[in-house]
Amino acid sequence: MRRDGADVGWSLVVPLKPLVRAKSRLSRAAGEEFRPRLALAFALDTVTAALACEDVRDVAVVTDDQLAGERLAALGARIVPDTPARGLNAALAHGARVVRARRPGAAVAALNADLPALRPAELELVLHSASLFPRAFLADAADIGTTLLTATSGVELEPAFGGPSRARHLASGAREITGHRAPSVRRDVDTGEDLLAALALGVGPHTALQAPRLAPGAAAPKEAERLPPPQVRASGA
Repeated sequence: MRRDGADVGWSLVVPLKPLVRAKSRLSRAAGEEFRPRLALAFALDTVTAALACEDVRDVAVVTDDQLAGERLAALGARIVPDTPARGLNAALAHGARVVRARRPGAAVAALNADLPALRPAELELVLHSASLFPRAFLADAADIGTTLLTATSGVELEPAFGGPSRARHLASGAREITGHRAPSVRRDVDTGEDLLAALALGVGPHTALQAPRLAPGAAAPKEAERLPPPQVRASGA
């Protein structure tokens, strides 16, 4: 993103629950022991792809999980403790405040941590469109939730994630980003069926490494498992 000829760039805020509680709806497909590993893999692939996006200046992950924090910091993300400890939207608002305390003019975007098929080029297209509006959002693949919410410089993020958040973000005045061929930015993963859809798109290397360990009956079709992971360049960490 550019303003007055200067490269400004987005600061992304990514929320992540403690892994022991993350992605609870995947328990049936992945099993309780394996589910936290899968949640971490999703976050690692999401942050890797986000940091490889040309319009992204930095990524702040709001989490209290020590293992996830260490792994994500090694990629180049800034780790922000979830000091409000009042749920997803409070964590996102806190992360945005921390980002702007360091960089007051930052354009901020909240991005889900469960986008294992995320492509940097597709994220760049969506962020470019979002930069045209004070606040904007992208609905998830089901057109019910939200995977990305943005706020340009000087505008409050006002996150309303969770459940039917698409309707809440529309009601809040945020502009919905439509018409983009950016399936990887919309493909969040909450269920086994979601994971199969992400695998069909082609997931990042961390998720690809974990996918063969899925519980019986939850593994992707062989055709999907053979798809190569998205090509993302190194984060520079």
